[in-house]
Amino acid sequence: MQGSGGRSDRSWLGMWFWDIDRVLLLLVLLLIGVGVIAVGSASPSAAQRYSDEKHHIAPLYYLWWQLAWVSVSIPVMLLISMLPVAVARRLALFGAVAFLIALAAVPFIGVSKNGATRWLNLGVSLLQPSEFLKPFFIVTVAWVLSMRAQDDALPVVFITGAFTALVGVLLMLQPDFGQTIVFISVWFALLMISGTSTKVILGLIALAPAGLVSAYFFYATAQKRINAFLFPDAEGEGAQDHFQTNAAHATITHGGWRGTGPAGGTMKFRLPEGHTDYIFSVIGEEFGLIACMIIALLFFAIVVRVFVKLLDELDEFRLFAAAGLATQFGVQALISMAVNTGLAPSKGMTLPFISYGGSSLVALSAGMGLLLAFTRRNPFVLRSPYIAKWSGA
Repeated sequence: MQGSGGRSDRSWLGMWFWDIDRVLLLLVLLLIGVGVIAVGSASPSAAQRYSDEKHHIAPLYYLWWQLAWVSVSIPVMLLISMLPVAVARRLALFGAVAFLIALAAVPFIGVSKNGATRWLNLGVSLLQPSEFLKPFFIVTVAWVLSMRAQDDALPVVFITGAFTALVGVLLMLQPDFGQTIVFISVWFALLMISGTSTKVILGLIALAPAGLVSAYFFYATAQKRINAFLFPDAEGEGAQDHFQTNAAHATITHGGWRGTGPAGGTMKFRLPEGHTDYIFSVIGEEFGLIACMIIALLFFAIVVRVFVKLLDELDEFRLFAAAGLATQFGVQALISMAVNTGLAPSKGMTLPFISYGGSSLVALSAGMGLLLAFTRRNPFVLRSPYIAKWSGA
């Protein structure tokens, strides 16, 4: 006779609880908690920067809004994680179409901020289509690549490459050079994971320098960012980017190893976008470089956890989709931290689950929900025939 709880609970909620990767979920919830604390620290400086004589912003304005977005994001993540794989895939395919259309509409009806047009005004909030497109794009590309198992003649590299190129062009029109790099990087990673021929991979690697040179000479945004990074003392349009990089470096190192303590930071008041793109620097100032290292380890642990779990995954679609989502998560975190530490040019990249932002937080939660759905498995079912043979099952 089955009990009413524990592993014998066969209700849909009980099965979800035992099938889901609870360690991965806990790590993500830890990051969200860190994000709330970090936004609380950055909120006073951001409020002061964006207040004026007509509009006074309360010191904890951004913290309250972050809490509101968290209250939306966590249920979104949990609900999506409960979906069957087929339903989650269908949701992603429809989402990819919808947000690709929204991305195409941005240059015509979008809202401009800080010299970029990346948002649609929904009335109650701004929506950044590229943030939502990322997880749906990854699942769509993974689905196309997995179809090669049914038809070897299917030109999956061309199809996914054309899709990636279309997204890249739409992003560069905004302009959003950082997101373009993320989409291309994840597409390339998925090609390698899916077993694309060495000749194609080497050809794409050979094209990378040509692409960077072309971007430098024919794409003003890329040229400005690269110049500001390579020639920090030069005057011109890149001076603002270099100012942000200098301010971020000064902020992240000001607190030393242990930090100044919560609300003890002073350099953050000189830092533009301290609650979004440069929140890692604020954490460094107030909580110390040790805290920054712990956060970096959290991101690393999440990515490693996913890839280790996929070692015995037999379903190609689930393998590609989960690996792609984990790669995107890791690449975005790596770029954001590299920018904050001065190791990469300024790109306007948020730190996953930690930076302030409605679109970013909800979209990341949707992507993590998909990742949790694709890595769900019954703990009593042996995934790999090699493991089954070894165990005598």
